[in-house]
Amino acid sequence: MKVMVTGGAGYIGSHAVLALLDAGHEVVVIDNLVTGFDWAVDSRATLIELAVEDPAVRDVLREHDVKAIMHFAGSVVVPESVTDPLKYYRNNTAASRSLIESAVAAGVAHFIFSSTAATYGTPDKVPIAEGDPTLPINPYGMSKLMTEAMLRDVAAAHPINYACLRYFNVAGADPAGRSGQSTVGATHLIKIAVEAATGKRSSVGVFGTDFPTRDGTGVRDYIHVSDLADAHVAALELLAAGPEQSHILNAGYGRGFSVLEVLDAVDRVTNLTIERKLEGRRAGDPAELVADNAAILAALPWRPKRADLDGIVRDALAWERKLVEMGK
Repeated sequence: MKVMVTGGAGYIGSHAVLALLDAGHEVVVIDNLVTGFDWAVDSRATLIELAVEDPAVRDVLREHDVKAIMHFAGSVVVPESVTDPLKYYRNNTAASRSLIESAVAAGVAHFIFSSTAATYGTPDKVPIAEGDPTLPINPYGMSKLMTEAMLRDVAAAHPINYACLRYFNVAGADPAGRSGQSTVGATHLIKIAVEAATGKRSSVGVFGTDFPTRDGTGVRDYIHVSDLADAHVAALELLAAGPEQSHILNAGYGRGFSVLEVLDAVDRVTNLTIERKLEGRRAGDPAELVADNAAILAALPWRPKRADLDGIVRDALAWERKLVEMGK
């Protein structure tokens, strides 16, 4: 199948490109390269430098006879969304609306959306299931939830189906070393920690030590980026097999680790002691986000292959060391 990947020069998108290509699909990448890197796109894919909201996207869809879109492009920093909400409603919600319009105009049949556990806000219970209340506590989560609503309404009016994968905390890197997280100024905990392990940072901030969790620090469900990419390919196959059905699925492992537990894992893997700086909570951070992943396991043949925290850290560390060797 011919698939367009938006944001395919970014962290998760570049891994989805690899998974699609490895599965035999043809891939066209659309990326404005504001935060992505052209060198992160596998050479088997076609890269076009273009913003997703550009009306020219529909021409690309037609010219390449694209049948499905995987939409990763957008802004992803929760605290920044609190201080600059309009950026998130522009880059995530308004841009997604333009992309969906282009998809409908070009007759695209399937749409897979990079959503987030932030749509749940502060959950009443953990683990969180797809049917639980969606009450985002930050503009990032709301910008994604609004896109989910647009897809629901558009699929009811047009011949297109969709899958929204609500990610929990994505980490790690391609085990073969072909891609990883290369974002400048990243805010992901494991990325920050391996940067500290390779000398790029002097310490790691621990934001909040008074959460109602087992050690007072935030608890998250960490999913390996390559497992997540594989889930996207499986979701695409599900949409193709049942064009009348759409799906919202949690993408996580169903178990959580605290910030301190993650840093302990980094210390184990690196055989170092990473300096920790205890700081206050960040705006928009819930105490605990852990997936109930029963629905994705029931809907897809997908099964996690890399659900080991130390293994996730090892892959992230190997990629970080590769970036150092590359001078990046």
